[in-house]
Amino acid sequence: MSKQLNRLIIKGGVLSPGELKYICQSVENLGLKTISFGSRQDILLPKKVNREELTQFDKLIIVEDDQIGVENIVSSYVCADIFPSTSWLTGDRYLYLLEQFRSKTKLKINLTDPKQRLVPLFTGNVNFIASEHEDYWYLYVRLPDWEKTEMYPALIYSWDLDKIETAIENCLQEEPETIETIFELVSDAVDTNNRTVDKPLEVPFYPFPYFEGMNKIGADKYWLGLYWRNNKYDISFLKEMCELCSENKIGKISITPWKSFIVKGIPRESKLIWEKFLGKRGINVRHSMLELNWHIPVANKEALNLKKYLVSNFDQNDISTYGLTFGITDYNKSSNYFTSIVVEKNKQPEMIGTFQTRDTYNLSYAKNFDPNTRAYIMHVQDVDKVELPGLLMELSQLYFDQLGNEREEEKIAETQKVTTKLEVYQCQDCLTIYDEAFGDITQDIPPKTVFKSLLETYECSLCEGSKANFEKIILEK
Repeated sequence: MSKQLNRLIIKGGVLSPGELKYICQSVENLGLKTISFGSRQDILLPKKVNREELTQFDKLIIVEDDQIGVENIVSSYVCADIFPSTSWLTGDRYLYLLEQFRSKTKLKINLTDPKQRLVPLFTGNVNFIASEHEDYWYLYVRLPDWEKTEMYPALIYSWDLDKIETAIENCLQEEPETIETIFELVSDAVDTNNRTVDKPLEVPFYPFPYFEGMNKIGADKYWLGLYWRNNKYDISFLKEMCELCSENKIGKISITPWKSFIVKGIPRESKLIWEKFLGKRGINVRHSMLELNWHIPVANKEALNLKKYLVSNFDQNDISTYGLTFGITDYNKSSNYFTSIVVEKNKQPEMIGTFQTRDTYNLSYAKNFDPNTRAYIMHVQDVDKVELPGLLMELSQLYFDQLGNEREEEKIAETQKVTTKLEVYQCQDCLTIYDEAFGDITQDIPPKTVFKSLLETYECSLCEGSKANFEKIILEK
């Protein structure tokens, strides 16, 4: 059984060395020696702390263990400049956008780049995903009682993100059941700078990245990823590291969703200083891929022991798990997974007398082993713990057998696109496209509305150019 822990909200998983040092000093005053990281890029306190003790630290945004309805914002800022990214979405842009949002939100918010793999795209209630159009975002919504994620029928302008999210929170009392209702309520509540959706979101497949150790950025910088296998980060180490960051003029530290953190911008001339610092502290880097990419409940010894058991079996059998991610959960945890493979513990049957029962587990895996597909396939059910290593090795083999098929499918799709011609209408001033298949929801024009049937008063949704300013063009898809 996992424990409920106090959470410290870290907006977007980004904080300065000064902020992290203040957190460390604050919790150290409570008698704590370690902190932990959560899967939503927040900080968790590893033991129960009284309410009265917490109130003395006014700079900390604290969610107590029994408090519900306050969520952290997840962002892929941690990936900026070091992993594949959308060209306009820089690290600085993330920081400006995160400043919009309030410190406490009712819904889980994800602010992500679809070209990276480290941070999940769809695990929030409100998921903003960068489009190819600069400063415009797809929005995918899955409210707490919805069964699936729905795409908002317009692209959202960067500087409207918080306004849109707040409007969605405010309309929860209406208990909206469809994305169309959400769109209508939000449109009535706030003025926006929406843009027409002119193509579906494309999420390319990339192998899961390795995010630990010292790695080069450009010609004269490095980034460092650090991971503790027990997710108990020593406060004295973190304080000393923050001081080293300040000396190196490093402005931000980033928490990953994998209970680790990344420091970007280490100068080339300071690389040796950092390596000596880690060595003197006995900090190990470059853990095996077998144990690095796991989601397990914090402060859950049973789950941690199960992970160790499985990793040990992988190691003994020389199994490769490169590109795979794993999660351990149980029957009473409602969650949107973000792992290739999920190990779920079943509920124990009711006891009959003194008869002892063993724990059983279910194994499922994401379609194409890609969590962003949001489709999971049940592999086996009700199996004993001793069967798990062999079954996971079986899934690992299946993963490598299928690896590359996604790319072949993409190549086939790309070939089909080249041979498919699509007629659309394009504004000659700002190049906005009107695609009859999508219509223009920003102006209440439903999908499959023929351009010629639009009123002569129709204007471009972006630059307000006239209908006459649109010309028919042929796109090769």
